Amino acid sequence: MNIHPSSIVCKEAIIGKDVFIGPFCNLQKNIIVGDNTKIFGSCNAYDCKIGSDCKIGTFVEIQNDVTIGNNCKIQSHTFICEGVIIESGVFISHNVVFINDMIPRAINIDGKLKTKSEWKLLKTTVGRGASIGSGAVVFPVKIGKWALIGAGYVLTNNIPDFGLAYGSPAKLKGFVCKCGSILELDRIEKEDEQYTFLACKDCRKVIPVEVTILENTRLRHAL
Repeated sequence: MNIHPSSIVCKEAIIGKDVFIGPFCNLQKNIIVGDNTKIFGSCNAYDCKIGSDCKIGTFVEIQNDVTIGNNCKIQSHTFICEGVIIESGVFISHNVVFINDMIPRAINIDGKLKTKSEWKLLKTTVGRGASIGSGAVVFPVKIGKWALIGAGYVLTNNIPDFGLAYGSPAKLKGFVCKCGSILELDRIEKEDEQYTFLACKDCRKVIPVEVTILENTRLRHAL
């Protein structure tokens, strides 16, 4: 374990083997950090769980009850609020902001500061292998496995597994392979009642896409 002397780590923290914690980090309130994870500096995190083999960039804030899976990359200046679950293998680029409150107010109508019990926490899940581009704003949604969210967009809708979303606001525009390449909708390997299996032109992996979702995409969008 390598902790920079300028960083503060609470004594209740559970820190795994071979963890690197850079300068000016503040890790508090029963935080758990898995083996081989690197936190590169000026990170504020508390009452959360960060998995093994992760890389957390500088100036990242991770709030209480956030869970980050193994093998994730969280780039600099990202804000991960309470109520976010990030599954393993997720890439979150620079300056991504998560939102967990759709009716934000500092005070009640009587002028008193709101307490934790006086607002409704809304949750977000980011599925395994998904990627979110720089500067995205993510409202309380469910992002499917291996989905790809474009940089700079506001996401207000759920995105299915392998979904490609961009636009203002971001909407489903197509589908991507696990390798990140955009899937061509006419490269159909096989079909059944539930799934259409699209073949990636680059890595040749075959990706299942729900038939109903694919049909709606064909009608409304062009890649």
